Amino acid sequence: MNTKTAVIPYPWPEAASTGVGSYPGDDPGEAVRTVLGELPDLPHLPELPVRGAGADIIGRSGALLVEFPIEVQPSGWRVVQRPGRDSARASSFLSYDLEALERHAGGYRGPLKIQVAGPWTLAAGIELRSGERLLADPGAVADLAESLVEGVRAHIADVRARVPGAEPLVQVDEPSLPAVLLGDIPTASGYGRLRAVDRVVAEERLRAVFAAVADAGAYPVAHCCAAAVPIDLLRRSGARALSLDATRLTRAADEPLGVALEAGAGLLAGVVPGVDTVLSDPADTVDPVRELWNRIGLAPELAARAVVTTPTCGLAEASPGHARAALESCRAAARVLRDEPRR
Repeated sequence: MNTKTAVIPYPWPEAASTGVGSYPGDDPGEAVRTVLGELPDLPHLPELPVRGAGADIIGRSGALLVEFPIEVQPSGWRVVQRPGRDSARASSFLSYDLEALERHAGGYRGPLKIQVAGPWTLAAGIELRSGERLLADPGAVADLAESLVEGVRAHIADVRARVPGAEPLVQVDEPSLPAVLLGDIPTASGYGRLRAVDRVVAEERLRAVFAAVADAGAYPVAHCCAAAVPIDLLRRSGARALSLDATRLTRAADEPLGVALEAGAGLLAGVVPGVDTVLSDPADTVDPVRELWNRIGLAPELAARAVVTTPTCGLAEASPGHARAALESCRAAARVLRDEPRR
């Protein structure tokens, strides 16, 4: 590939870092204060799944769905006729989090990241009334995607009203997308697998969500920390930045990721472990990004602008001490990437 040196207007400053989304603990105010203190250049709205049903990835985004109520059953979240206590709990959790954001970040000005589950992860994690996964019904998936689009628009408007100076980035979380495309989502019985979703259909549903984000004046980001991320599909669907676990990237990702980066996409690179462990020296932490840059032939100085350093995935399973240290390590790694782009 040809070396690129052009300056691209990314929505974050040079040497930025951020979190993926989830965070330990059950106090929204404390979590928001910590994120604002540790990630001043690109804070995010923390998610606290330890609180239980409704604070998890499915229930939280389910609270955004318009006229598409879901409730918890013994086997998981399921479509129902009318909202119940589980939907109310999910809405309350989200409201508490947004109130904490408004209270502690109301005067903030700059890029601010929020996260929502994508249509395919929701379709793989929600059941139809029959008990089968919603993914098995293309019509239901279409209705779900349409509902999500309306919910995301309203969510962006709500965040803007609470933090008027915010420049929102909307991260669409799709951890289940690779399995959906490979036909690796189990049926309700557990003895079979649901048919793989056609990539054209997958792209169409994602494009509607990313288009809604862009039309609302926000910056669309796709997140998937699984192996074998469909980078080309996400880029064609309208994601302007990719949030990936950089420690899991193989040479197979070089070509599609290089094409995306050369076209101006940003990279939220997961380089710091999201679970309790001894953290490496920041100079070593960014080696996966340096090695990637060398392989695909991009100008080293572009890394500090195009790349945002993050944990490898969410921090929900980490201790509070490790979570804070991980965010500090992300900031230090970003500075190393700026000052020492080459090893």
